[in-house]
Amino acid sequence: MSTLKPAAVRRVAVIGGSRIPFARSDGPYATASNQEMLGAALDGLVERYGLHAPGAVGEFVAGAVLKHSRDFNLARETVLGSRLDARTPAYDIQQACGTGLQAVVAAANKIALGQTESAVAGGADTASDAPLGVNDALRKVLLEARRAKSPGARLRALAKVRPRHLVPDIPRNAEPRTGLSMGEHAAVTARAWGVTREAQDELAAASHQRLAAAYERGLFQDLVVPFRGLARDQNLRPGSSTEKLAALKPVFGLDRPEPTMTAGNSTPLTDGAALVLLASEEWAAERGLEPLAYLSAYETAAVDFVHGDVADGEDGLLMAPAYAVPRMLERAGLGMADFDLIEVHEAFASQVLATLAAWEKRGLAPVDRSRLNVAGSSLATGHPFAATGARIVATLAKLLAERDAPGRGLISVCAAGGQGVTAVLERP
Repeated sequence: MSTLKPAAVRRVAVIGGSRIPFARSDGPYATASNQEMLGAALDGLVERYGLHAPGAVGEFVAGAVLKHSRDFNLARETVLGSRLDARTPAYDIQQACGTGLQAVVAAANKIALGQTESAVAGGADTASDAPLGVNDALRKVLLEARRAKSPGARLRALAKVRPRHLVPDIPRNAEPRTGLSMGEHAAVTARAWGVTREAQDELAAASHQRLAAAYERGLFQDLVVPFRGLARDQNLRPGSSTEKLAALKPVFGLDRPEPTMTAGNSTPLTDGAALVLLASEEWAAERGLEPLAYLSAYETAAVDFVHGDVADGEDGLLMAPAYAVPRMLERAGLGMADFDLIEVHEAFASQVLATLAAWEKRGLAPVDRSRLNVAGSSLATGHPFAATGARIVATLAKLLAERDAPGRGLISVCAAGGQGVTAVLERP
């Protein structure tokens, strides 16, 4: 009787990335679907790395948070509408704002175990083309009519339709368990951690200034493909300053004295798509491609925000990385001082600052701010939910490669539902 030998774990290389510029909702991409945006990012990757040949990519993994019923097989349909070989297998994945990074992790695991040699992973989201559901009361009437056994019974069921039934169910930015929006949850966490308005505005201004500088020096030349008239992220404000941000009125946490969160230190609703090309070292060498960096660790976590955040506790909706990162670093034998660059997804400036404070409380060294989000992050780029993780992976890998020296980078992404996805990239 033969037995399968366990596969040797291989290093997973980040070869490159491709994304379209991110746009504010109801703007340039108002009529663009998830598939169209994801396809544009994928075609950019195919062209840049010559992935036209049959079997060039082993697998395509992607997802979206806001999905129409037509997006039921989003990843596969994107492949079929792209320049990638139509025989490339594909599947969807979704973990709220952690979707893009979790897609990278899923693809990386298969490469590490030798189940495939290369993969493309990421995600897309459109807040402009969000699905509108049928009013639930109307849905029940229509189902009753469908189940009717006679024309008369069907007419009696349809006769129950009232004008109020014609109002659609519009997606809400609220947690089903609490009814609070993500911003309101973040406001609770900001109060619990004592995060000031000044600190939030300072972080937000730095994000815009650093992203603008990164564009000016050409960092994104081989990472961003123009789409629908945009060549840069629409939300970018190069002239942003703490003084300008200080003039904005608070929009979250208005039920308590001295609210601190504004539209300027919170991410706007955004449309966009981003992807990462991953591969084994052998695959890259055969094609003469030098890896930008390697994925060396990842970790997910979740918190009980239902009982913690709404009760003014510290375990807020977006605080799971406060647990995921310490666990990951302990397993890897690393500390904050071992990282040259740190990327923390900026859902809100207050959430970033609360996470940094939580890491210190849990025994990690303070983060050197000069190493944090050095090319800007979500406050400046915007945040198409499922695309953010892939954007960060590609950007961090490029930043590590630019250093032309051994280096290590940390990624932390918070997500709705009280979850967090984190990872480590290394360049030997």
